Parts: sequence; C-alpha cells; structure tokens
Amino acid sequence: MCGIVGLLYKDPERRGAVGGILAEMCQELGRRGPDSTGMALYGVAAEGALVVRVDLDRADREAAAAAVVAACGDLTAVREHRRTGRSLRLAVTAVDEGRLADHLEARVGGVRVFSIGRSMEVVKDTGWADELDRTHSLHDHVGTHGIGHTRMATESRVDIAHSHPFWARPFPDVAVVHNGTITNYHRLRRRLELRGHHFATGNDSEVIAVYIADRLAAGEPLADALRASVSDLDGTFAYLIATDTAVGVARDQFATKPLLYAENDEMVLLASEEIAMRRVFPDPSLVPRELQAKEVRWWQR
Repeated sequence: MCGIVGLLYKDPERRGAVGGILAEMCQELGRRGPDSTGMALYGVAAEGALVVRVDLDRADREAAAAAVVAACGDLTAVREHRRTGRSLRLAVTAVDEGRLADHLEARVGGVRVFSIGRSMEVVKDTGWADELDRTHSLHDHVGTHGIGHTRMATESRVDIAHSHPFWARPFPDVAVVHNGTITNYHRLRRRLELRGHHFATGNDSEVIAVYIADRLAAGEPLADALRASVSDLDGTFAYLIATDTAVGVARDQFATKPLLYAENDEMVLLASEEIAMRRVFPDPSLVPRELQAKEVRWWQR
C-alpha cells in the first residue's frame, strides 16, 4: 500500500505553492506509506540550464559534493550548487542529460543521480512528508505542477534510491509515482534495455517512467501512451506521470488501487484518498471522482 498525489495548475501562467501543497497531501497519506516520501516538482525553466539532483551516499559528503561539482565541470559549466544533508542540487548549463548522469556516477563513487530536468527536480528521502519538508524547505517551492508519493516498501529495499518518484532517465522532465506491482516488470525492462535504456534501481515502478518516456520521445501523444500502458503493463497499478507540461494518470483493469481526481477551471488535484485533497482544499464545490478500471486521463497546462 502506497499513497500518490498530484497537482497541476491549468493556466500556463499560473504559479502556486506546489511544494507545500504536495507535502501536506503526502503527510495526510503517510500511514499508507511510512517508509519514504518523495516529489517531482516543476517550475519555470531557466534559459539554457538544467537542474541536477544527486544523492551523496557517502560519509564524506562535503568531499563527495566537491567531487560531483568537479566532474560536472568536465562536461558543462556549473552555475550554482547547494548541499542539504546528503542531497546535492546543481544548476548547470544545458548538456546531454543521459551522458551527464552516466559521467557523474562513473567518476564519483557512492553517488546517484536522481533527476536532471529543465523544469523538474526530484526530492525524496526516507521518513514522512513533514520531515522531508523541514529538511528541503518544500513550502518555499513555488511552481506549476508536481506529483508526490508515500511508500510502503513491498518488493525492494527501503532506501532513498528505491523511493518514488522515478526519473525516466535519460529523458528530461519525465517522472512517475506508482501504487501497485508490475508483474511483467522484468520482461519490459529487458525490452527497454535492448533499446539502450539504463535503469538506476531494481524497483518495478521505474519501468513505467521509461516505458512512457520512450513512447513520447518517438512522437506518440501522452494519451496514446497512457492507453497502451493499460494493456502492456501486467499487475495492479494506479500511477501518475508528469512531463514539463502535463500530468497523466492510468488505472489497471482490476481497479484494486485507489485513485481520485477533482478539478475546476483553475487546477486538477489527484490523490489515493479524498482526505488528502480535503486537507489542502476543503471547498465542497471541488468534488472528487474515482478513476474507473482501465481508465486514463491527462491534463495539459
């Protein structure tokens, strides 16, 4: 059992306290997934820049951060960097995202690239949402949309790397959160690896992100990719996928994993349970609806 949440402002010019809202929603769903919490947060892209999020899984974190900054400099210019605990955030001049991620992990031992995006960054850690908020100042994040997750680990270990969201490496600005189990994960992963894709973890949810991003990169509309996933993914699932301009959702044929959406002219909210929506928007005119079996939906900014 896990909890998933999402928020998207429909007006392309609209900005809001996305980080704080998602943190509150995830906190409400903490009992569904007490092992870890994470978010993919989207904002306005800086001209010609990428945001890189790196996990420093080493005791000498200051030295590790310096090594990552130096390794970035092999390929591009580092505009700024900031370390919070074992999380390092860098803003760099735009470069091939997959090559940069591979280079950093090859050059610096004990580090893992969680995301590289033009408008997206992934923040995640073990524990509850309020802890993640305090550590990473999520309430200060003003953005356009985002997705979040509270995890109860069932098929892979409890650590930050296996926490959601998962970046669809190497595609910038694509991330997924998932509640359920993908039973044909190994077959799908092998198929995508034969196409040259690289997976960072052994978590089955990561395959959804790469599966969708691969189809989008081939020119397929998000709606078609979502519909195809309902047939191609085996198991139980309700998932949210976000790009730089959209959020999409899909639910499996058994509809065993809950997923609700509520929308008005301004925004769309998504959550595993209504209580998460009511915590941040108690307005009764915002009426949640349950996604049906095999149903997909998407919203574009």
